[in-house]
Amino acid sequence: MGLEKDLPAGEQLLVLFRPFLEHLAASDLSPKTIQKHVDNMWVLGGEFIRDLHNDPSLRKKPVDRVLSRMIEYGGPVLYHAGAEDQQRSFDSTCRKFRRFLTQTAR
Repeated sequence: MGLEKDLPAGEQLLVLFRPFLEHLAASDLSPKTIQKHVDNMWVLGGEFIRDLHNDPSLRKKPVDRVLSRMIEYGGPVLYHAGAEDQQRSFDSTCRKFRRFLTQTAR
């Protein structure tokens, strides 16, 4: 659990994440692949909150804009990445999420 002040940003992230996760669940991807994307989205949320702690000025900016910058070229470098393949998987999910956000914004 994060801090109480993280809840508003976390709730806004969930609003952005939910349609993507529902899209994945309705897709023809394998359950294992869907779970990997879900796990990576959980990590993305954690990295987002970590960034808020590292740069408190981000709390004053719209969550969707901060998130968009985070995933502009894949995902942020993972703070706790144990392996290169973990980062590649995370970047893949972030790119897929960005495409989804771009397509649904039209």
